[in-house]
Amino acid sequence: MSEELRLRNLSEGTSDTYLRSVERFARHFGKSPEELGAADVRRYLLYLLEEKHDAWSTIQVNRGALKFLYRRVLKQRWFDDEIAAPKRRPRLPTVLTPGEVTGMLDHTTNLKHWTILATFYGTGLRSCELRLLKVDDIDSRAMVIHVRHGKGDVPRDIGLSPVLLERLRVYWRWRKPKDWLFPSQRHPDRPMEPKAIWHVCLHAGRRAELKKRVTPHVMRHSCATSLLDAGADLRTLQVLLGHADIRTTARYLHVSTQRLHAFPSPLDSLSFQPIFHSSDDRRQR
Repeated sequence: MSEELRLRNLSEGTSDTYLRSVERFARHFGKSPEELGAADVRRYLLYLLEEKHDAWSTIQVNRGALKFLYRRVLKQRWFDDEIAAPKRRPRLPTVLTPGEVTGMLDHTTNLKHWTILATFYGTGLRSCELRLLKVDDIDSRAMVIHVRHGKGDVPRDIGLSPVLLERLRVYWRWRKPKDWLFPSQRHPDRPMEPKAIWHVCLHAGRRAELKKRVTPHVMRHSCATSLLDAGADLRTLQVLLGHADIRTTARYLHVSTQRLHAFPSPLDSLSFQPIFHSSDDRRQR
């Protein structure tokens, strides 16, 4: 399976996730997946849903990993017929207000962590994209950040704000990273671990006493929504975020408060006589 993932040039993150999912599946039954079939896959997914109470997004990832295993590696044709694909129920992304982001920054005293949070909010990068940034990717002459490891290994350039550049320079003068912009604390020759970046966001939200659960993707959502509120168009935002499908970008229209209030309600245009007391005080049935 590992060889097949590499030949198909799937990202490192997707490959690791799929391999871990299949490993957990095999350990659950104590057997090689070659000895298991459709009934076992169904039992396992139901176990994740009913006993582990995993989110539907987690179950979809596990289903995707098992489908890759049985369809692409073991050449089984029964998967789609026997294992139903769960219905996708779109959800509005969690978004932080500018005030909440400010609170997180003001409660963060670790300079490296502060710079990571500011970079997330200032660029809208994915966690894996920020993790793999190198010092040379910050192009102060052109005022762009070169994202060389975008989703699907599709590179792109995004604008670099003067404020973020100044904060990156402060961080660089203190930490002096040589290769990776945000190196691992234990292994300076490697980038930070994904979990470490996740914890930076999570703990920053807790320090600021936010009720929302802050993750790298929540920071990305917050950046996108703030840009929409500032007047960015969807096509520009699609390029900035590295979305292959503009419908993914359009989700942010539903959480942009400026867009929600951009047009008046039809009720506002009516010239009616308001009433303050009901002519019938009995309960309507």
